This record gives sequence, structure tokens and C-alpha cells, in this order.
Amino acid sequence: MNNTKYDTPEKILEKACSAIGVPFKTIDKHQRLSTGKGNIGHMIEESLYGYDINSRSEADFVEAGIELKVTPIVKSKNKYRSKERLVLNIINYEEEYLHTFKNSHFWEKNHELLLMFYEYIKNVSKENWSIREVCLFNYPEEDLIIIQSDWEKIIAKIKAGRAHEISEGDTMYLGACTKGSTAAKSYRTQPFSTIPAKQRAFSLKQSYMTYIVQNFIFGQKQDERIIKNFESIKNSSFEEFVLNKIRPYIGKSQEELCAQLNISSSAKNLNSLIISKILDIKGDVKNTEEFKKANIIPKTIRVNANGTIKESMSFPVFNFCEIIDETWYESTFKEYLESARFLFVIFRFSNDNKLFLNKVMFWNIPPDDLEEVGKVWQKTVDTLRKGVEFTKTSRGICNNLPKSSENKVAHVRPHARNSLDTSPLPTGGSMPKQCFWLNSSYIKTQIDIK
Repeated sequence: MNNTKYDTPEKILEKACSAIGVPFKTIDKHQRLSTGKGNIGHMIEESLYGYDINSRSEADFVEAGIELKVTPIVKSKNKYRSKERLVLNIINYEEEYLHTFKNSHFWEKNHELLLMFYEYIKNVSKENWSIREVCLFNYPEEDLIIIQSDWEKIIAKIKAGRAHEISEGDTMYLGACTKGSTAAKSYRTQPFSTIPAKQRAFSLKQSYMTYIVQNFIFGQKQDERIIKNFESIKNSSFEEFVLNKIRPYIGKSQEELCAQLNISSSAKNLNSLIISKILDIKGDVKNTEEFKKANIIPKTIRVNANGTIKESMSFPVFNFCEIIDETWYESTFKEYLESARFLFVIFRFSNDNKLFLNKVMFWNIPPDDLEEVGKVWQKTVDTLRKGVEFTKTSRGICNNLPKSSENKVAHVRPHARNSLDTSPLPTGGSMPKQCFWLNSSYIKTQIDIK
């Protein structure tokens, strides 16, 4: 047993630094690595710091008020990113709402974090992984404003008796991720409703963790900010700030907007240029600091004069051979879609075919509709495991992956540059790259265009 008392930030950080580059098998004194999920964090706490594993409500290093978190990063395209969200503490629906933010269980446990980043390397035994970087992390003031707003949104749903409707997409940086399976034992009572709610935990979103990794740890260049003075959102929210900037332009035609904003362009992304100009940024909205941290995805939607939407909404291409090794509840796509927030910028054609800015709104997928996507995901995985069936028709080669006619929310179809842009199938052969799409008819119901 290590008898050192880690009661100051300096002692805690010094010990953490001593683990950098050391293979886990050298640190692990209690064979923790041979146990189940979460064992790397337990191994560090038990073998490096000599502390017994616990589930107490206060921070791990009580005297210093610091919580220990060990989390994976992965390297892709010469950049490191967070592999997953950072799960913090379980939300106690019966108690958390009784507190203010600064005396909440969340803040008591997580106001200062010791972050230890280990590099996840595929096909390498975890015994040979090691800590890559460490840091003592305090939330930047501008982030803390948004994190407090996120906490208050989660608490507001609890107080409204809607804990069962909480979604990670409700918030920006601080999420409320599901914790546990869908079995009845993972549900909890809530104080203002008789409807059981899924157990959830406060978490820092994967997108926020990636920003920490790339900017605080590896010091990449700073991105452009939408909020120039964070005093401006202390009494409202980031979303309201953005919506209030755009609303005065609603009802104006594309030509009027270009003239007013001094835009001279016929580019395909003209609508995106208009929104960037309205928000007073030089680059693309999706590359701003706030959008990257919060995984806010801007989507321009064009509505026909009769109210219909021609295009469905696409998502990133998925890997046929990797997706079959996942379960829906721990899948890459579920985490992506559940935590994502969208900025819908809606343009509508008039009867004389002019395009007008019609509406702007933030949106995230409702929990019930996410479960519908889960059905499409599961059928896709089952089909890939069994073997995709191909049929020759007058329109070309068709497959038996889920169609838009089979589900009210989502479907699967190609997202490839051409017929030669393919990926290997797990049962042999290959096919054009595919992705999940939200049906255009479903998008219409969500944006509520008459």
C-alpha cells in the first residue's frame, strides 16, 4: 500500500506525471486489467495512488477537492481526439434538483479534474498501453457559463416531471448520458412524475473532450468564436444569442440578404455564407469553437413552395465490418446522434422560385425517435451479418438494407462518390459506401413547416 497522502494538487499531479509512458502492466499491482469495463481507471486509483476503489459522492482526492478521471484518446490523421465522452457522476433525480449549481453534487465532485489521457491503440493489448498526457483541469470561465446553463436545463426537466425525456442533445457541453442497459433495473424513480426514467450520469461530451485534448493538451490553434464577450450570455443562453442574431433577417430573400450583408457569391454554400456573415464570423459556422465543443451540426434545409422537403438528411459513412461488432446501446452512431445538437437554417422557395430565409431553430432527436433509428440500425447490422442481398432491377442494383418506406424516421442508402467508391463487406465482396439518413418526411414533421 502506498502511504503517501495526496492532499495537494502538486503531489497529485507529480504522481500522475510519473505514470506517463509506463506500460499499464508495470503499474497494475492487483491484476485489475483482467476485470471488466472501467478497470483502467480503477487500476490507476488502486495501484498508482494506493487508494481503495469507492463510489463516494465527494471527489476522489477529498482534501484537495480533485476528481480523478482516466480517459482514452486515439490518433487519426496526425491528430489526437477523445475516444468517448467523459462520464462523471450518476444523477440522483430525488436530490440534485434541491441544490443550486455551485452546491450541487455535480459541482462538489467535479469542479476540478485530474485528467489522465491514455492512448487507445487498436490490436495492441491494453497491458501495453500507457498514459500519454496528464493535466489538472479547471473549466474556463466562458465554458463554465455554458456548463451551468446545461446543468440548469437538465434540472428544469427533472422539476417539470420530465426526467424520462432527458436527452444528451438537450445541452451543449455537459450531457446527461444513459448509464446501464435498457433493462428495468436501469430505470429510476423521479420526484415529480410516476413515469420511471432511465438512469443517467452527468458527462462531458466527446466533442468537448476532443476540444480539451486538441487545445489544452496538444496546443493546436484556437478556433474563431461566435461569442466575443461572454457577459452577453450570462443572463440567457448560447442558443438564444444565436437565434436572436438571425431572427431579424427572417422573411428576406436570398438576394436581399446578399445585398444587405455585402455578399457577392454564387457558391453552392451561399446559404452557409449568409449565416456566417449574420453571426459575424469569417469562416464556416461548423468550425467555430462553440459549435465544435458542443457538437452542433449546422444544416441548411430547403423547403419547396408546397411545404415538402426534397432532400433527406445524411450522416457520416459507416464501416460495414466495424459496425457488426457493436451493440446499439454502445454504438458509435447512437452516441453521435444522441449527443448531437443541430442548427436548422430553413430556406423556402416562393411560388415564383425565389428562396427566402423562413425559420431558424436548434433541434435534437427526441428519445422515442432515437429508438426508431435503433430499429433501423439493428436491421442494418443483422443484414450485414447475414449477408446483403443484391437484386438487379431496371434502376440498377438494389440491396435489402432498410428503406425509407420501412421506418418513419430513418433509412440506409448510398453515400459514395460513385459506384467505384466501395467498402468491403464482412461476408466477402464489397458495395458502395452507405450511411444512415433521416427521412425527408420526418424532417418536415420536426421543423413544423405548414
